[in-house]
Amino acid sequence: GGRWVGRVTAGRAGAAVQRGVAGRGQRWARRPRRPALGVGGAARRRRADELARRYLAGRARPASVEYVPNQERRFGSCSVASRRIRLSHRLTDVPAWVRDYVLVHELAHLLEPGHSPAFWRLVNRYPLAERARGYLMALGLEPQEPEEPQEPAAGPRGKGGVPPAPG
Repeated sequence: GGRWVGRVTAGRAGAAVQRGVAGRGQRWARRPRRPALGVGGAARRRRADELARRYLAGRARPASVEYVPNQERRFGSCSVASRRIRLSHRLTDVPAWVRDYVLVHELAHLLEPGHSPAFWRLVNRYPLAERARGYLMALGLEPQEPEEPQEPAAGPRGKGGVPPAPG
């Protein structure tokens, strides 16, 4: 559904207008479509369960996985207490393997709340983890120096989250 509305400059020849409208209409019809934020929660949960089985021995079990529109500085977060994973609506525009990385990152927080070496060992079981971090960095949405396996300066956080964007 939806419609495409265009404007035509006065004096343009009829055939040129038709070609322009047809071309733009075809590009509009082929555009990638973002999933609605409230749609597909069961599918996201199944995907999270599949990733947890594949990379985390099935030990991470989220209560829910949902897109939210209010995460501008993070790609994902989770609450260890409620086991809810929230993904930024911005992830609807990235490749599936990048979304999978963020899901694995958040699932790993259900097992290791902080960014400890043990946490990063879990995340790095996902074979495209480094590439996905690079993809997010190239977009300017991931810190240039991710918190790779280093001992945390303070104790583990109660909530997990893909590190915020710089700035």
